[in-house]
Amino acid sequence: MNEAGRSKTPFLFGINYEISEGFFVPNPLQQHDILFDFNGVSNTKNDEEAIPDFRFDTFPEDFSTYQQRFDRVMRGLQCGDSQLVNLTIKTPLQSSLSLRDIFTHSRTMYRLYVPETFVCFSPEIFVKIENCNIRTFPMKGTIDASVENAAETILNDPKEIAEHRASVDLLCDDLREIATDLTVKRFRYIDTLKTSKGEILQVSSEIEGTLPDDWAENIGTLIFKLLPAGSIAGVPKNASLEIIREAEQESRGYYTGIAGYFDGKSLDTCVLIRFIEQQGDRLFFRSGGGVTINSICEKEYREAIRKVYLPLPPTP
Repeated sequence: MNEAGRSKTPFLFGINYEISEGFFVPNPLQQHDILFDFNGVSNTKNDEEAIPDFRFDTFPEDFSTYQQRFDRVMRGLQCGDSQLVNLTIKTPLQSSLSLRDIFTHSRTMYRLYVPETFVCFSPEIFVKIENCNIRTFPMKGTIDASVENAAETILNDPKEIAEHRASVDLLCDDLREIATDLTVKRFRYIDTLKTSKGEILQVSSEIEGTLPDDWAENIGTLIFKLLPAGSIAGVPKNASLEIIREAEQESRGYYTGIAGYFDGKSLDTCVLIRFIEQQGDRLFFRSGGGVTINSICEKEYREAIRKVYLPLPPTP
């Protein structure tokens, strides 16, 4: 990454959550093995054909299984080891759509398809770098848009406020490792996401800082200093990562890792959430959410399941 940054060579990359595996594709617009669309920059054309009728059946883990993991996280919170932990689940699914079909028809800011491995349709920016300006957009807080007064409900929920503030504080701490002149430009604004199950609201913030003039020459070094992404770990990061390992008891792989595209001048990256992975002939949807001391297990369980969706218009 550093070498490509120095030579201004465009590249696509991905790094898994454990920072143990990754891929690097120079001049990615010239290949069609790994498909991507990052904010309209893509090596594939959008398919404007109508989405066919499809089957998308999910089989979430039962509540008691989730509760065991939730209780492990809560013990860490109660002991003061962490203020916020991102807890995730793995949901088996069956669909008449292939991973490539899902990539083709999804409508979201970031789409990525690695054959026989995963498809991701992420709404969450990790960092964007242009000139010497770096911005990050922590996303914390989800609610069904059909809930009465949904926006007011989530913006005024004390648990959601605390969770989001902790995530913003962590991302500010992370950016201080590589940037100066940090400022929170926007705090807790709402985006509307369309899904096959209807609309949901997501709460984000925007943090901005300044990088050195030679940032592109050290682009890989800078990005690795920020990993794992704070929004999918917890506060403080290292203690929260240990709680996650004990609670989830399996690797996340590329789920909640990051991916990005460098065009030779600027960098656009995303967090790999809204994620379906392939293991042999089986598919699994990975989802989760932040847990704080004020979290209610049943609500967190429902939120994790609510995030199991496809970003497609509802079928008639």
